[in-house]
Amino acid sequence: MKKIDWYILRKFFTTFLFCMLSFTVIAVAVDSSEKTDDFVKTGLSTFQIIKQYYVGFVPFIWGLLFPLFVFIAVIFFTSKMALRSEVIAILASGTTFRRWLRPYILGGLFLGLVLWFANLYAIPKANEVRSAFENKYINPSSPQTGYQRCENCFYKRLDAVTYAGIKYFDATTKTANSFFLYKVKNNKVVYNLRADRLEWDSTKKNWKLSNVVERTIDSAREVVQQYPLKNMSLNLQPSELRKDEFLKDKLTSQELNHFIKVEEQRATEGLAPLKVELARRNATPYTVVLLTLIGAIIAGRRTRGGSGLHLAIGIIIASLYILSDRFSSVFAIKSNFHPVLAAWMPNIAFTLVAIYLYKKAPK
Repeated sequence: MKKIDWYILRKFFTTFLFCMLSFTVIAVAVDSSEKTDDFVKTGLSTFQIIKQYYVGFVPFIWGLLFPLFVFIAVIFFTSKMALRSEVIAILASGTTFRRWLRPYILGGLFLGLVLWFANLYAIPKANEVRSAFENKYINPSSPQTGYQRCENCFYKRLDAVTYAGIKYFDATTKTANSFFLYKVKNNKVVYNLRADRLEWDSTKKNWKLSNVVERTIDSAREVVQQYPLKNMSLNLQPSELRKDEFLKDKLTSQELNHFIKVEEQRATEGLAPLKVELARRNATPYTVVLLTLIGAIIAGRRTRGGSGLHLAIGIIIASLYILSDRFSSVFAIKSNFHPVLAAWMPNIAFTLVAIYLYKKAPK
């Protein structure tokens, strides 16, 4: 590392922090203006709103726009260097173009690692704070009536032969008003159980059933037994009985991976969004390095348009990247497109763009 490397890295990080803080202020201002009425209805003080909502909202915005912050920062300070002929002077001194890109790659790797570690734990925990506030004050769930879909009803596969259904589960009291369970072997029901009430027994760490009717069926006969109370161990925890639109954002990467594996064993459908989210958490840090390289190559060339032209080109490239990322995500969720490939497809495409720009760049 030489003085020129530290010089570029110092400009890189200071410009990045400036861009991130500037966009954060804008995002908070826009969001607060949209939710002013909701905030007033909560009756909370400004400090309480900051503590219970914006402490989670700000990291969410950082995680969402982190690659864009890096890209804009690189284009902005590099175009200024090119406008002052600093890049020309560096290359004229005998420094190769590849050597000039080294501090950019190192800076991109560092910020990519920061984002990767944040995606593992910090950002999901912040999303948990934000989603709890929104579920409580902004979009409170309303009871379902009539012919509407039961939001607190669950049908799950517990193991290879066991299926369970739960109706009207209350996550607060960990109780349900109706429960049934059956086992299927060789395409035949061999066991059936129904209960009027299901309740989690925190002492015994299992489920307590009330007014139970149990049927055991074999080829010769059917045995029916009734119990006023029955404790039963199920391959199911109360924490798994939730329908949360923020679930994929709230779980840490380790929790999300475990949740996907468990639900796959139960043959649960609709796991594509969770798989895409898990794959994107690993793909986004590479995006930071990739956009850093593309931004340096684009902005390192002095043009008559100056910074304005570089920023315009950068915005177009960023828009194309976001558009391709959205398309690949939709294909993965709505079709059989592999989630990992969907998360990495924009990176693969723009890696080819980066290689092309590098070969065409004046050296």
